[in-house]
Formats: sequence, structure tokens, C-alpha cells
Amino acid sequence: MSVRYSPFCGEQGCNLLALRPLFMLDLAVKMLCAYLLGSVVGSLLLGSLSGVDIRSFGSGNAGGTNALRTQGKWFALGVIAIDIGKGWLATTLLPTIYVPGVVQSWPSNWLMCSCALAAIIGHVYPIWYEFRGGKGAATLFGAILGVAPYTLLPVIAVWALIIVLTGYVGLATMLASVALPVVMVARRWPTPDTGMLCFALLAAVFVIYTHRANIARMLQGTEHRAHRVWLFGRRKTVDR
Repeated sequence: MSVRYSPFCGEQGCNLLALRPLFMLDLAVKMLCAYLLGSVVGSLLLGSLSGVDIRSFGSGNAGGTNALRTQGKWFALGVIAIDIGKGWLATTLLPTIYVPGVVQSWPSNWLMCSCALAAIIGHVYPIWYEFRGGKGAATLFGAILGVAPYTLLPVIAVWALIIVLTGYVGLATMLASVALPVVMVARRWPTPDTGMLCFALLAAVFVIYTHRANIARMLQGTEHRAHRVWLFGRRKTVDR
């Protein structure tokens, strides 16, 4: 375990018990920075520049899907780029930053995953925007890009397949998030990385929680479908 210089370290080595609070401080500082970074919600940032609060349109959600439906593709592309980018930065840049006076010794995978979760929570509950943000999907995608890029293709494949078969973007996002820990276990079997697996499981549960309104609308039969990519929706249109 590598430990940066600290007054608790001398010629006889380091007093790890005394250093424990500094270990926790390193984690806490970086998770706080990740949360603040995650709180920069793409749709609300771009909306503030154009005088639009996307939460007043469509589904009322500050995510990329609602941005596409209500503001157009270029606005949505900007939103997705920001939200994916901050998830990637939270897992690749923040864990490597040296905080003066703080011992940096957490295992890199646990630190990366902790920052990833903090960024996703920041996106859903942004301090800059009255704690009303998006659902965390794009930020999770960016975090995966930084934490476990080898899972991207299977996760995207699940997402695309569900959209084509059902037309439900929310359902596709939930099932893709569930596929994440499954892919991690399958790839690392029989010894999956504990830190990565914990992150994937927590992220999947949280994404399902943020889509609870989508679940309710699907059960009621009122959920919007992406008819342009929905296979059976296109067939119905042709039949008419």
C-alpha cells in the first residue's frame, strides 16, 4: 500500500491506525468533488444559457431523452456529451488528484467506484438545481467508460435490443444497468472484482429507483414509446 508523506510517517514507518482518519478524508474529499461535478446537469446548464428549464417540458425530467423530445437533437447531443463526460472525469481524473495534507492510499478501484456513485447521485440530486436532476443513465455510462470499459459493448447491446423490441427507453436503461453486474461477474469469473461488483449492483438498484415513475407508467399503459426504433411499432405504422 503506497502512502504519501505524512507527519504520522517517520523512519520507523507509518502508524496506520493514526492515518485512518486521513484515509477517510481523502475518500470524502474526492467523493464530495465528484458529487459537485455530477451536479452540473447538462440539460439544466445548457437550458440556463438559452433561458429554458427543461423540467417544465415533456416528462419534466432533466435527462437526455426528455431533452431530445422537447428541445431537439443538437440540444440533446450537448446534454449527453456533458453528462457522459462528467461521469468519465469523476472516475479517471478525480481519483488521481493529490489533496495536500491528505494521505492517498485507497485502492484505486474502490476510489474510482466511490467517485462514480457520487457523480451519479449528484446528477440525480444536484445541489446547483434544487436537487431536481435527471435519472443518472448517461452519467452511469460515462462512469462505466472510466471504470470498466470492457462492459460497454454488452451493456449497449442489451439497451439497444430492448428498445428495438419494446420501444421503452426507460425499460432498456433499467435492464442495461442490471446487465452491468452480470457482465462483470461473467468476465471476471470465478474471482470478480469486489469493488467493481459493489458499484455495479448499487448503480443498478439506484437506476431502477430513479425510473420508478417509468415503471408505474408502463404498468398503466401510458409510457411513451420510441416508435422510430420500435420494431413492432414500425410494423403497425406500415399496416395502417
